[in-house]
Amino acid sequence: MMNTQPNNGQLSQDFIAFSIQKQVLKFGEFKTKAGRLSPYFFNAGLFNDGESLLKLGEFYYESIQKSGIKFDMLFGPAYKGIALAAAIVIAFAKNGHNLPYAYNRKEAKDHGEGGVIVGSPLQGRVLIIDDVISAGTSVRESVDLITKHGATPCGVAIALDRQEKGLGELSAVQEVQKLHQIPVCAIADLSNLLQFIQHDPDMVQHLLNVKEYRQQYGVTF
Repeated sequence: MMNTQPNNGQLSQDFIAFSIQKQVLKFGEFKTKAGRLSPYFFNAGLFNDGESLLKLGEFYYESIQKSGIKFDMLFGPAYKGIALAAAIVIAFAKNGHNLPYAYNRKEAKDHGEGGVIVGSPLQGRVLIIDDVISAGTSVRESVDLITKHGATPCGVAIALDRQEKGLGELSAVQEVQKLHQIPVCAIADLSNLLQFIQHDPDMVQHLLNVKEYRQQYGVTF
């Protein structure tokens, strides 16, 4: 099994602080897609201004570089992945790496250039971009689309790994890695979140609820 731990140290802690500041990461009671009542919720769609998106792209850049994944271009699945992929290629360009990227339409266009792919043609090793992996549906659809166009899906980069069980005893991220045989890198994960909460006086009130949730639904490594 591939390692899902980001092990990004200060980068992960800074990202969690940034996500809380922007109210992208919230605490309370939230129902997940799996029907679980989670004590926290992460919604990357709330990075909704230029400054936030610029900084988010830089966080992804650092995480992807640390992962060592080799790739030729980025792919952002519609809709949330479109803005993420654009922000990340800008961050790479700022650091001297000019990379192509593409995204898909939900419905094929039957006029103009047509097709479902917008941006660069899918070719070579393609890194898929997403915010989190819940059921793995978006990744599966992206892998199928990339393969259909003759390119090679080589990995997935996400913002937060919730490290909780998917369909079985493996986490949703581990299921993706096992099914598609590609690595997944994350800027931060639940272990990093627990570490942050534990050492932040304003957040420590949430520690017990998050720990109990992890005990019930989390995976062990």
